[in-house]
Amino acid sequence: MHFQDRLEAGRLLARALARFKGQHPLVLAIPRGAVPMGQAVAEALGGELDVVLVRKIGAPDWAEYAVAAVDESGWVYRNPQVPDSPDLRAHIAAQREVELARIRQRRAQYTPGRGPVAVRGRTVIVVDDGLATGATMIAALHGLRQQQPAQLVCAVPVAPPDILPKLGDLADTVVCLHQAPDFQAVGQFYTDFSQVEDAEVIAVLRGPAAAP
Repeated sequence: MHFQDRLEAGRLLARALARFKGQHPLVLAIPRGAVPMGQAVAEALGGELDVVLVRKIGAPDWAEYAVAAVDESGWVYRNPQVPDSPDLRAHIAAQREVELARIRQRRAQYTPGRGPVAVRGRTVIVVDDGLATGATMIAALHGLRQQQPAQLVCAVPVAPPDILPKLGDLADTVVCLHQAPDFQAVGQFYTDFSQVEDAEVIAVLRGPAAAP
C-alpha cells in the first residue's frame, strides 16, 4: 500500500475507523506530521481534534532511531531492542530534560492558555503517520491509559508487523492499514512526505474540528 500524502492516508484511516462515528471521539494527533491526518479523521467521524505531546529520544549516533520516548508527564519508555549501558542511561536522562522542555514549548505554542483535553470516559483515537520503532506511540498510549478513557484506539497507516502486538497491550483497538514486512522508514510509503511546519499545526488546531 502506498499513500499519495498524509491527507489521503487520513481519509483512508477514517474509513477504517467508521465504527466510532457518532461517539464524538477525541482524536489525538502526534505532532507534527500526524496533525493534518488527525484533522481528516476528526472531521469524518464528527469528533474533536487535539494533540498528544510525546518526543522521541534518538540514539547518540543516530538521532532518527528511537532508543526511548518521553510523554508530557515525564514518563520514559525504553526501547527494549537497544542493549542497556551506563552511557545509554546517561544519554536518555539528559535528553529527557531536553525533550520535556520542547514538549512544554509546544504545548504553549499549539494550545496557548490550556493543557491537554481531558480524556476520562471518552473514546480516544491516537493517530500517527506511521510507526518505525513504535516508541512515541507507546509513550502516548501509556500516558493516556492512566487517565481512564472509555476506549483507547491506536490508528496508523503503516507499521512493521512486529510493532503491533506491543501496541495491543495498551490500546483496546489497533487499526493499521498496512503491515509492511519490508519497512525501512515511514516516508517510503508516501509519494509526498513533506515536513509539516508549526504554522500548519497551529492553523489546524484553530480550525472547526479542534477541541475548544
